[in-house]
Amino acid sequence: MKTFRVFFFLAASLTLLTPAPAAASQDAEAFLKKSVDEVVGIARKSQTSAELAERVRPLLLLTISFPDMTRLAIGPGWRQFSEAERAESTTLFTALIIRTYAGKFTPGELPNIVYKSITSPAPGKVEAVTTTLYQGSKYEVVYRLTDLPGKGWRITDVVIEGVSMVANYRAQFDAQFKSGGPSAVIRSLKKTVDSRK
Repeated sequence: MKTFRVFFFLAASLTLLTPAPAAASQDAEAFLKKSVDEVVGIARKSQTSAELAERVRPLLLLTISFPDMTRLAIGPGWRQFSEAERAESTTLFTALIIRTYAGKFTPGELPNIVYKSITSPAPGKVEAVTTTLYQGSKYEVVYRLTDLPGKGWRITDVVIEGVSMVANYRAQFDAQFKSGGPSAVIRSLKKTVDSRK
């Protein structure tokens, strides 16, 4: 999976969303635009990846549903995690995602994103298809958003060049779960997060 800044892709496009036919899609569009404006402001003021990770974290917690993303990434094995293991896994996975992409940050460089379309494949689900140009390369990035009860729209997956972030991590976590259950997944997450410090 190509590791470049997911939240920078979210941050760079301000006004190019295709008009969506459904009210739900329009609400998701408004949420995405608001998040874009806020992340862009933070990214432009951040001089290092560490600074960016620290400053952008509170916003990303309100933009990305890390609990849902963690559950989806772990897959069927999630049912065998205790509440404490679920909470610990979510905390670690959140740190992993933020540190991984902040670590790829190049100060002063922001991608150019064109939103090509927004569709609603199912009630409460929206997909925003984008083309992203960054450091001379072009990528197709699809943001999957879910309307969560009591929370509103949140990003629950990002698909980069046809590779789902959730599916990519699930392949790793599934193998770990099969070899050692929830504790193996948590140990691996801890090791990976520590390596990103």
